[in-house]
Amino acid sequence: MRVTWFRVLLGFLLLLVGALIAALIWAHEPAIAEVDRPDPEAFDASAVEEGARLAAVGNCIACHTVPGGEAFAGGLAVPTPFGTIYSTNITPDPETGIGNWGLAAFERSMREGIDREGNHLYPAFPYTHYTLTSDEDIAAIYAYLMTRQPVEYAAPEPDLPFPLNMRPILAGWKLLYFDKGAFVPDPDASDLMNRGAYLAEGLGHCGGCHTPRNWAGAQIDEAHWSGGSAEGWTAYPIDETSPAPIPWRAEDLAFYLRHGWHAAHGVSRGPMAEVTGNLGRLPDEDIVAIATYTAAQMGTPSQDEIEVADQLLEAVQTGRGRGQAADTMATPPAPENERGAAIFATACASCHEAGRPQPYGGLDFRLSTAVHAGSPQNIVNVTLFGLPPADGAASAIMPAYRSVLSDADMVALLDYMRAAYTDLPAWEGLEEMISATRSGEHHVSIRPADMIERGPGNLGAEEQPWRQD
Repeated sequence: MRVTWFRVLLGFLLLLVGALIAALIWAHEPAIAEVDRPDPEAFDASAVEEGARLAAVGNCIACHTVPGGEAFAGGLAVPTPFGTIYSTNITPDPETGIGNWGLAAFERSMREGIDREGNHLYPAFPYTHYTLTSDEDIAAIYAYLMTRQPVEYAAPEPDLPFPLNMRPILAGWKLLYFDKGAFVPDPDASDLMNRGAYLAEGLGHCGGCHTPRNWAGAQIDEAHWSGGSAEGWTAYPIDETSPAPIPWRAEDLAFYLRHGWHAAHGVSRGPMAEVTGNLGRLPDEDIVAIATYTAAQMGTPSQDEIEVADQLLEAVQTGRGRGQAADTMATPPAPENERGAAIFATACASCHEAGRPQPYGGLDFRLSTAVHAGSPQNIVNVTLFGLPPADGAASAIMPAYRSVLSDADMVALLDYMRAAYTDLPAWEGLEEMISATRSGEHHVSIRPADMIERGPGNLGAEEQPWRQD
């Protein structure tokens, strides 16, 4: 009997080892031969210029640059629910960067998430979106990166627990969650819509932040653009469930993406500040294409929603009902939260009740998506850490209150704002979120709202884009 059980156990172990070996063989990808670092002068200048614009759409510099460090040299810590991943060096340094990568190796990394040596890449690098990129655009980005300044720097290895630190298991993840292939235009859509879809779904990887993820870290396709999170910030739904009190129109989105602010929506902050800053490189027609496609995903607001929004905008413009709830203009419930009302009057009202226009004035909170959102995370972040000034440019700023307001003060203030400026129920778990954010348990990246107009067009920068129709 003992011999029989031993043979059964031995057979099971042999099968297990055989299956593991087969899986490793299946997951293996061959290396692509090294090349000599390409001569920067060999690249066409127009391709390099186009690559710069496309790399900006992909937000490459934001992830592959440590603040204050060398551009594209990598090493930025990217916290995930599974551990910390560090961005790689994508400068043309042959030893520590991608200087010995040929175009074929670079294309494979973008299309399949596999590096030159054959290692599977973690999907923190958004190849699940970049796979849609055309051959021509990949070649342009390659030309741009290969003409950057080489930097000798080896990024740290990912800090992940076993077995997640074993890259071959990513082949199984890809089998379940990765659809490889270039963008296919919709024959029933306009050229403008297809261009917007190509940029937003591909290099722009909007869904990387604005779509929720499952237990395995993969985006939930059925909840496309219904809201997610990034770097400690809430990425609002940009579908039909958008919590913005003023419905977004395509022209409003275009202005916001070009300039990093909109009079009826406020300024970009957190990771979105970097996005709008980078998109400033794009020509107006591409900005309009992204905005048109995104607005289509949000759907057309009802006539009732449009009328309510127009009434609210008129009230804000004229100063009517300032400091009152958006829907009924009822008096805010200050008596029930005197502490919150007092803090607001002292710390917030001088900017947010002054009527000074965007982008340098404080947004009227009746227009604030952050105050109307299902999660208070973004308003917690901004109140605690403020808005730092943009580098070398005029920008919106806000002081940080983390050293001034206690957790109890923060709860009182944000509860007051929620009740005073919306007709929505109070946020739950606010105290716990404030404590976790202040302590660093929720890692929050703080980036300035970049107001630099770097694009060739202006999309109406000379006017406040209030709704007039």
